[in-house]
Amino acid sequence: MMRSAILALAIAAASLPASAQSMPERLNDYPTEVRADYVFGCMATNGQSRKVLSQCSCSIDVIASILPYRKYAEAEAVLSLQQAGGEQMAMFKSAVVPRTMVAELRRAQAEAEILCF
Repeated sequence: MMRSAILALAIAAASLPASAQSMPERLNDYPTEVRADYVFGCMATNGQSRKVLSQCSCSIDVIASILPYRKYAEAEAVLSLQQAGGEQMAMFKSAVVPRTMVAELRRAQAEAEILCF
């Protein structure tokens, strides 16, 4: 029941039109905690140096310039649900809307990788 509600929420959110935000608004719509969490995770993966700190900070900034926070959060939620596994979670791996959400995030991450690393 809860999983169906989460899927319905994700699908409904994905169908909403993107808000008309200016570039500065889009760059600043990511909460500081989310940006910091991304940088910590990135540094855990890539190393604990000043250079990596700069690269990881650049990376989340690039992602934020491409993907509004709402879409980033939705894609992260889908990725978390996909990792849960099980038969009921299979819909998050095969349904078009969740796959599209994750694909948009992956494209933004790839752009960030090219520009920052």
